Amino acid sequence: MATPAFGTPPLHPGVSSLAFLVGTWRGEGTGNYPSIEAFGYGEEVRFAHVGKPYLSYLQRTWHADDGRPLHAETGYLRAGPAGEVELMVAHPTGVVELSEGRIEGTTIELHSRLVGCSSSAKPVTTIGRLIEVHDDELRYRLSMAAVGYGAQQHLEARLHRTEAGPAGEGESE
Repeated sequence: MATPAFGTPPLHPGVSSLAFLVGTWRGEGTGNYPSIEAFGYGEEVRFAHVGKPYLSYLQRTWHADDGRPLHAETGYLRAGPAGEVELMVAHPTGVVELSEGRIEGTTIELHSRLVGCSSSAKPVTTIGRLIEVHDDELRYRLSMAAVGYGAQQHLEARLHRTEAGPAGEGESE
């Protein structure tokens, strides 16, 4: 049995349209929703690859005032041949999300196709994400319908690239 070599394999051609995301991003955002008080937060996001036709996604946030952990997500991003994008995410709050959408240049728009909630999770029925990258800045807005309220904006953040992918992968043009 062969042992894999150390190092990062080349980016799979199936995710070349998502290469601009590869790397680590860090910044700040704001959140609000009718059922909670508005808040500020810090965030770190990492998109990585292992040479297969998907990117891994890892996100964590902390409260802007005292640094306590707020939220985390983990999942995968896949791209289709004609600009389609799929995002599969597990939330530690008992929510799983399958969102689909489109990519145009360095803009991705996603809408949930399926949101599943465990019996102990707060009910979330829809999630939408708009992600825009310009140079080394990633901006996003997240909307959701949850706990009896209709779809509305919940989060907005601006992150900056702190680490590019291997050999410059993920650097935008």
